[in-house]
Amino acid sequence: MRTLTGTLVSATAVAGILVGSLAGASSSFAATEAAAGAATKSAASAEAVSPLAVDNHGLSTPEARNVQCWLMDNWGYPGPLNGQLGTESWKAIQRFLQADWGYPGPINGVPEFSTDRALLTFLTAEYGYPGPIDGDWGPSATVAFKRFAAWCAGAC
Repeated sequence: MRTLTGTLVSATAVAGILVGSLAGASSSFAATEAAAGAATKSAASAEAVSPLAVDNHGLSTPEARNVQCWLMDNWGYPGPLNGQLGTESWKAIQRFLQADWGYPGPINGVPEFSTDRALLTFLTAEYGYPGPIDGDWGPSATVAFKRFAAWCAGAC
């Protein structure tokens, strides 16, 4: 009887240790998963608010600054006048293009296909871009954009 009781106590102790270890492992696993989820969520939200990269579309820094001066005077660009066409510069360009040149997209500061297409429409009409108006930015578009930037110098 004593052996049976000892065996039963030992088996119960082993089962208790095993269950405790599994419970600790699963709570540890849950904590690890929660931390990973929080890290992923933080990374995603940090990405959503980070500024977009600068895209001068071939303009030099002084040329881009000229465009920013014009955008500040006419289309709500808040600054700075640093010659770096970033998110706020492109939002102002999109406002201009939406008002006068058929830009159909959101005012999000991303110079994507529809932004380029509307900008090419403007550059064709006003600054000698020889076409096509297909949303693909190339050397001829850059030359016309530089002409526009030179005209914008009067705003600075």
